[in-house]
Amino acid sequence: MVKAFKSTKVYKLSTGSSIPALGLGTWRATDEEVYNSVLTALKAGYRHIDTAAGYGNEEPIGKAIKDSGISRDQIFVTTKLWSTKHYDPESALKESLSKLGLEYVDLYLMHWPLAMNPNGNHPAIPTRPDGLRDIVYDWSFTKTWKLMEPLVEQGLTKSLGISNCTVSKMKELFDSGLKVKPVCNQVELHPYLPQHKLLEFAKEHDVVLEAYSPLGSADAPLLKDESIKAIAEKYGVSSATVIISWAIWRGTVVLPKSVKPERIESNLEIIELEDKDGEALNRIAENRGGPQRFVSPPWDPVVIFDSSE
Repeated sequence: MVKAFKSTKVYKLSTGSSIPALGLGTWRATDEEVYNSVLTALKAGYRHIDTAAGYGNEEPIGKAIKDSGISRDQIFVTTKLWSTKHYDPESALKESLSKLGLEYVDLYLMHWPLAMNPNGNHPAIPTRPDGLRDIVYDWSFTKTWKLMEPLVEQGLTKSLGISNCTVSKMKELFDSGLKVKPVCNQVELHPYLPQHKLLEFAKEHDVVLEAYSPLGSADAPLLKDESIKAIAEKYGVSSATVIISWAIWRGTVVLPKSVKPERIESNLEIIELEDKDGEALNRIAENRGGPQRFVSPPWDPVVIFDSSE
Protein backbone atom coordinates (compact mmCIF):
# COMPACT_ATOMS: atom_id res chain seq x y z
CA MET A 1 0.00 0.00 0.00
CA VAL A 2 1.25 3.49 -0.84
CA LYS A 3 0.11 6.85 0.38
CA ALA A 4 -1.84 8.94 -2.11
CA PHE A 5 -1.15 12.66 -2.21
CA LYS A 6 -2.81 15.75 -3.62
CA SER A 7 -1.57 16.49 -7.11
CA THR A 8 0.38 19.72 -7.46
CA LYS A 9 1.96 18.73 -10.77
CA VAL A 10 2.10 21.42 -13.46
CA TYR A 11 3.28 21.34 -17.06
CA LYS A 12 5.00 24.09 -18.99
CA LEU A 13 3.13 25.12 -22.10
CA SER A 14 4.95 26.23 -25.24
CA THR A 15 4.04 29.82 -24.34
CA GLY A 16 6.03 29.50 -21.10
CA SER A 17 2.97 29.59 -18.85
CA SER A 18 2.01 26.67 -16.61
CA ILE A 19 -1.07 24.44 -16.61
CA PRO A 20 -2.04 22.29 -13.61
CA ALA A 21 -1.90 18.61 -14.58
CA LEU A 22 -5.19 17.86 -12.83
CA GLY A 23 -8.34 19.87 -13.33
CA LEU A 24 -12.08 19.63 -12.81
CA GLY A 25 -14.25 18.62 -15.74
CA THR A 26 -17.72 20.21 -15.76
CA TRP A 27 -19.65 18.65 -18.66
CA ARG A 28 -23.17 17.34 -17.97
CA ALA A 29 -24.24 18.94 -14.70
CA THR A 30 -27.06 21.25 -13.61
CA ASP A 31 -26.27 24.85 -12.72
CA GLU A 32 -26.57 24.10 -9.02
CA GLU A 33 -24.44 20.96 -9.30
CA VAL A 34 -21.69 22.67 -11.24
CA TYR A 35 -21.65 25.69 -8.91
CA ASN A 36 -21.27 23.45 -5.87
CA SER A 37 -18.73 21.17 -7.53
CA VAL A 38 -16.48 24.05 -8.60
CA LEU A 39 -16.69 25.63 -5.16
CA THR A 40 -15.90 22.27 -3.54
CA ALA A 41 -13.02 21.67 -5.92
CA LEU A 42 -11.41 25.06 -5.36
CA LYS A 43 -11.69 24.69 -1.59
CA ALA A 44 -10.17 21.18 -1.86
CA GLY A 45 -7.14 22.51 -3.72
CA TYR A 46 -7.98 22.34 -7.43
CA ARG A 47 -6.57 25.25 -9.41
CA HIS A 48 -7.73 24.24 -12.88
CA ILE A 49 -11.36 24.48 -14.04
CA ASP A 50 -12.46 23.34 -17.51
CA THR A 51 -15.70 24.50 -19.10
CA ALA A 52 -17.12 25.38 -22.52
CA ALA A 53 -19.74 27.62 -24.04
CA GLY A 54 -21.34 24.44 -25.35
CA TYR A 55 -21.81 23.11 -21.80
CA GLY A 56 -24.11 26.03 -20.97
CA ASN A 57 -22.65 26.39 -17.47
CA GLU A 58 -20.21 29.30 -17.66
CA GLU A 59 -22.34 31.58 -15.45
CA PRO A 60 -22.53 29.30 -12.37
CA ILE A 61 -18.85 28.45 -12.79
CA GLY A 62 -17.94 32.13 -12.85
CA LYS A 63 -20.04 32.70 -9.73
CA ALA A 64 -18.30 29.81 -7.94
CA ILE A 65 -14.87 31.17 -8.87
CA LYS A 66 -15.86 34.57 -7.49
CA ASP A 67 -17.43 33.13 -4.33
CA SER A 68 -14.37 30.95 -3.64
CA GLY A 69 -12.38 34.01 -2.61
CA ILE A 70 -9.31 32.66 -4.42
CA SER A 71 -7.48 35.28 -6.45
CA ARG A 72 -7.95 35.07 -10.21
CA ASP A 73 -4.25 34.60 -10.95
CA GLN A 74 -4.25 31.39 -8.91
CA ILE A 75 -6.88 29.63 -11.04
CA PHE A 76 -6.35 28.25 -14.54
CA VAL A 77 -9.62 28.60 -16.47
CA THR A 78 -10.38 27.02 -19.84
CA THR A 79 -13.42 27.56 -22.03
CA LYS A 80 -14.17 26.65 -25.63
CA LEU A 81 -15.46 28.06 -28.91
CA TRP A 82 -18.67 26.38 -30.03
CA SER A 83 -19.14 25.31 -33.65
CA THR A 84 -21.89 27.84 -34.50
CA LYS A 85 -19.47 30.65 -33.60
CA HIS A 86 -16.56 29.77 -35.92
CA TYR A 87 -17.05 32.93 -38.00
CA ASP A 88 -16.68 35.27 -35.02
CA PRO A 89 -14.58 33.79 -32.20
CA GLU A 90 -13.88 37.24 -30.75
CA SER A 91 -17.52 37.96 -29.92
CA ALA A 92 -17.95 34.35 -28.75
CA LEU A 93 -15.07 34.64 -26.31
CA LYS A 94 -16.27 38.03 -25.07
CA GLU A 95 -19.69 36.47 -24.43
CA SER A 96 -18.04 33.62 -22.49
CA LEU A 97 -15.98 36.08 -20.45
CA SER A 98 -19.10 38.05 -19.62
CA LYS A 99 -20.83 34.91 -18.38
CA LEU A 100 -17.76 33.84 -16.41
CA GLY A 101 -17.30 37.31 -14.97
CA LEU A 102 -13.64 37.26 -16.01
CA GLU A 103 -11.40 39.59 -17.98
CA TYR A 104 -9.52 36.71 -19.62
CA VAL A 105 -9.26 32.94 -19.72
CA ASP A 106 -6.01 31.05 -19.51
CA LEU A 107 -6.85 28.76 -22.41
CA TYR A 108 -9.37 29.05 -25.23
CA LEU A 109 -10.00 25.89 -27.24
CA MET A 110 -11.72 25.27 -30.54
CA HIS A 111 -14.26 22.72 -29.30
CA TRP A 112 -14.69 20.81 -32.58
CA PRO A 113 -12.75 21.16 -35.86
CA LEU A 114 -15.80 22.02 -37.94
CA ALA A 115 -18.30 24.86 -38.25
CA MET A 116 -22.09 24.72 -38.03
CA ASN A 117 -24.58 27.15 -39.52
CA PRO A 118 -24.62 30.28 -37.29
CA ASN A 119 -28.05 31.21 -38.64
CA GLY A 120 -29.64 27.79 -38.37
CA ASN A 121 -32.80 26.62 -36.65
CA HIS A 122 -31.13 26.20 -33.24
CA PRO A 123 -28.41 28.30 -31.55
CA ALA A 124 -26.33 25.28 -30.48
CA ILE A 125 -27.30 22.28 -32.63
CA PRO A 126 -28.87 23.51 -35.88
CA THR A 127 -30.21 20.73 -38.09
CA ARG A 128 -31.09 20.28 -41.73
CA PRO A 129 -34.47 19.03 -42.98
CA ASP A 130 -33.07 15.48 -43.04
CA GLY A 131 -32.29 15.72 -39.32
CA LEU A 132 -28.50 15.83 -39.72
CA ARG A 133 -26.51 18.56 -38.05
CA ASP A 134 -26.31 21.72 -40.16
CA ILE A 135 -22.58 21.65 -40.91
CA VAL A 136 -20.89 24.27 -43.08
CA TYR A 137 -18.92 22.17 -45.56
CA ASP A 138 -17.04 24.93 -47.37
CA TRP A 139 -15.41 26.37 -44.23
CA SER A 140 -12.19 24.88 -42.90
CA PHE A 141 -11.39 24.91 -39.19
CA THR A 142 -8.00 26.34 -40.18
CA LYS A 143 -9.82 29.56 -41.16
CA THR A 144 -11.39 29.61 -37.70
CA TRP A 145 -7.94 29.27 -36.17
CA LYS A 146 -6.71 32.33 -38.06
CA LEU A 147 -9.63 34.29 -36.58
CA MET A 148 -8.76 33.01 -33.11
CA GLU A 149 -5.09 34.01 -33.26
CA PRO A 150 -5.61 37.74 -32.50
CA LEU A 151 -7.43 36.88 -29.26
CA VAL A 152 -4.09 36.34 -27.50
CA GLU A 153 -2.75 39.75 -28.51
CA GLN A 154 -6.03 41.32 -27.41
CA GLY A 155 -5.52 39.87 -23.93
CA LEU A 156 -8.79 37.90 -24.00
CA THR A 157 -6.93 34.60 -23.53
CA LYS A 158 -3.41 33.68 -22.50
CA SER A 159 -3.20 30.70 -24.85
CA LEU A 160 -5.05 28.95 -27.66
CA GLY A 161 -5.66 25.27 -28.23
CA ILE A 162 -7.74 22.71 -30.06
CA SER A 163 -10.01 19.85 -29.06
CA ASN A 164 -11.14 16.60 -30.65
CA CYS A 165 -8.35 16.73 -33.22
CA THR A 166 -6.68 13.60 -34.56
CA VAL A 167 -3.12 13.50 -35.90
CA SER A 168 -4.35 14.29 -39.42
CA LYS A 169 -6.25 17.36 -38.19
CA MET A 170 -3.21 18.55 -36.23
CA LYS A 171 -1.05 18.17 -39.33
CA GLU A 172 -3.60 20.09 -41.38
CA LEU A 173 -3.50 22.94 -38.88
CA PHE A 174 0.31 22.99 -38.68
CA ASP A 175 0.50 23.08 -42.48
CA SER A 176 -1.93 26.01 -42.75
CA GLY A 177 0.60 28.75 -42.02
CA LEU A 178 -0.51 29.42 -38.49
CA LYS A 179 1.08 32.29 -36.55
CA VAL A 180 0.00 31.21 -33.07
CA LYS A 181 0.67 27.62 -32.10
CA PRO A 182 -1.90 25.53 -30.21
CA VAL A 183 -0.57 24.71 -26.75
CA CYS A 184 -3.07 21.90 -26.01
CA ASN A 185 -5.32 19.37 -27.69
CA GLN A 186 -8.16 18.17 -25.47
CA VAL A 187 -9.41 14.72 -26.44
CA GLU A 188 -11.05 11.63 -24.98
CA LEU A 189 -8.23 9.70 -23.30
CA HIS A 190 -8.33 6.71 -20.96
CA PRO A 191 -7.00 3.14 -20.81
CA TYR A 192 -9.64 1.95 -23.29
CA LEU A 193 -8.67 4.78 -25.70
CA PRO A 194 -4.99 5.56 -25.02
CA GLN A 195 -4.30 7.19 -28.43
CA HIS A 196 -0.57 6.43 -28.27
CA LYS A 197 0.23 7.83 -31.72
CA LEU A 198 -1.60 11.07 -31.01
CA LEU A 199 0.27 11.47 -27.72
CA GLU A 200 3.60 10.83 -29.44
CA PHE A 201 2.80 13.34 -32.21
CA ALA A 202 1.67 15.96 -29.70
CA LYS A 203 4.83 15.61 -27.62
CA GLU A 204 6.97 15.92 -30.76
CA HIS A 205 5.28 19.27 -31.47
CA ASP A 206 5.29 20.54 -27.88
CA VAL A 207 1.52 20.26 -27.56
CA VAL A 208 0.06 19.04 -24.27
CA LEU A 209 -2.72 16.47 -24.53
CA GLU A 210 -5.64 16.92 -22.15
CA ALA A 211 -7.80 13.93 -21.20
CA TYR A 212 -11.54 14.45 -21.02
CA SER A 213 -13.82 11.62 -19.84
CA PRO A 214 -10.74 9.97 -18.28
CA LEU A 215 -12.87 7.39 -16.47
CA GLY A 216 -14.90 6.53 -19.56
CA SER A 217 -17.67 9.16 -19.54
CA ALA A 218 -21.13 8.30 -18.14
CA ASP A 219 -21.20 5.49 -15.56
CA ALA A 220 -17.37 5.34 -15.54
CA PRO A 221 -17.10 1.80 -16.99
CA LEU A 222 -13.32 1.67 -16.52
CA LEU A 223 -13.79 1.56 -12.76
CA LYS A 224 -15.17 -1.97 -13.14
CA ASP A 225 -12.27 -3.23 -15.27
CA GLU A 226 -10.57 -6.21 -13.59
CA SER A 227 -7.06 -5.33 -14.82
CA ILE A 228 -7.36 -1.82 -13.42
CA LYS A 229 -8.87 -3.09 -10.18
CA ALA A 230 -5.92 -5.46 -9.73
CA ILE A 231 -3.44 -2.60 -9.98
CA ALA A 232 -5.57 -0.53 -7.61
CA GLU A 233 -5.53 -3.34 -5.05
CA LYS A 234 -1.75 -3.56 -5.29
CA TYR A 235 -1.44 0.10 -4.27
CA GLY A 236 -4.37 0.09 -1.86
CA VAL A 237 -6.20 2.85 -3.73
CA SER A 238 -9.30 3.17 -5.92
CA SER A 239 -9.42 2.39 -9.63
CA ALA A 240 -10.14 6.08 -10.26
CA THR A 241 -6.91 7.04 -8.49
CA VAL A 242 -4.98 4.58 -10.65
CA ILE A 243 -6.47 5.91 -13.90
CA ILE A 244 -5.93 9.55 -12.98
CA SER A 245 -2.38 8.79 -11.85
CA TRP A 246 -1.73 6.95 -15.13
CA ALA A 247 -2.85 10.02 -17.10
CA ILE A 248 -0.28 12.13 -15.27
CA TRP A 249 2.36 9.37 -15.54
CA ARG A 250 1.91 9.69 -19.34
CA GLY A 251 2.47 13.44 -19.21
CA THR A 252 -1.11 14.43 -20.01
CA VAL A 253 -3.50 16.81 -18.27
CA VAL A 254 -6.46 14.94 -16.79
CA LEU A 255 -9.94 16.36 -16.21
CA PRO A 256 -12.11 14.03 -14.10
CA LYS A 257 -15.67 15.24 -13.60
CA SER A 258 -17.85 14.65 -10.57
CA VAL A 259 -20.58 16.47 -8.66
CA LYS A 260 -20.08 14.43 -5.48
CA PRO A 261 -17.96 16.29 -2.90
CA GLU A 262 -16.18 13.17 -1.64
CA ARG A 263 -15.36 12.06 -5.19
CA ILE A 264 -14.17 15.53 -6.17
CA GLU A 265 -11.76 15.49 -3.24
CA SER A 266 -10.54 11.93 -3.82
CA ASN A 267 -9.98 12.59 -7.55
CA LEU A 268 -7.37 15.18 -6.61
CA GLU A 269 -5.24 12.50 -4.98
CA ILE A 270 -2.73 10.54 -7.04
CA ILE A 271 0.04 7.99 -6.55
CA GLU A 272 3.44 7.47 -8.11
CA LEU A 273 2.82 4.59 -10.52
CA GLU A 274 5.62 2.14 -11.20
CA ASP A 275 6.56 2.16 -14.87
CA LYS A 276 5.59 -1.50 -15.28
CA ASP A 277 2.07 -0.69 -14.09
CA GLY A 278 1.87 2.34 -16.36
CA GLU A 279 2.89 0.15 -19.29
CA ALA A 280 0.32 -2.47 -18.29
CA LEU A 281 -2.38 0.20 -18.38
CA ASN A 282 -1.06 1.30 -21.78
CA ARG A 283 -1.76 -2.21 -23.14
CA ILE A 284 -5.29 -2.67 -21.79
CA ALA A 285 -7.06 -1.46 -24.95
CA GLU A 286 -4.96 -3.71 -27.16
CA ASN A 287 -5.57 -6.68 -24.87
CA ARG A 288 -9.33 -6.03 -25.07
CA GLY A 289 -9.27 -6.27 -28.85
CA GLY A 290 -8.88 -2.60 -29.69
CA PRO A 291 -9.70 0.91 -28.52
CA GLN A 292 -13.18 1.94 -27.40
CA ARG A 293 -14.53 5.47 -27.71
CA PHE A 294 -17.40 6.61 -25.47
CA VAL A 295 -17.90 10.18 -26.75
CA SER A 296 -18.73 10.42 -30.45
CA PRO A 297 -21.48 12.89 -31.37
CA PRO A 298 -23.29 12.42 -34.70
CA TRP A 299 -21.41 14.64 -37.15
CA ASP A 300 -22.49 12.61 -40.21
CA PRO A 301 -21.46 12.69 -42.95
CA VAL A 302 -18.26 14.32 -41.65
CA VAL A 303 -15.81 11.90 -40.04
CA ILE A 304 -14.16 13.63 -37.08
CA PHE A 305 -12.37 10.66 -35.57
CA ASP A 306 -10.49 9.16 -38.51
CA SER A 307 -8.22 7.34 -36.07
CA SER A 308 -8.42 5.85 -32.59
CA GLU A 309 -4.70 6.34 -32.09
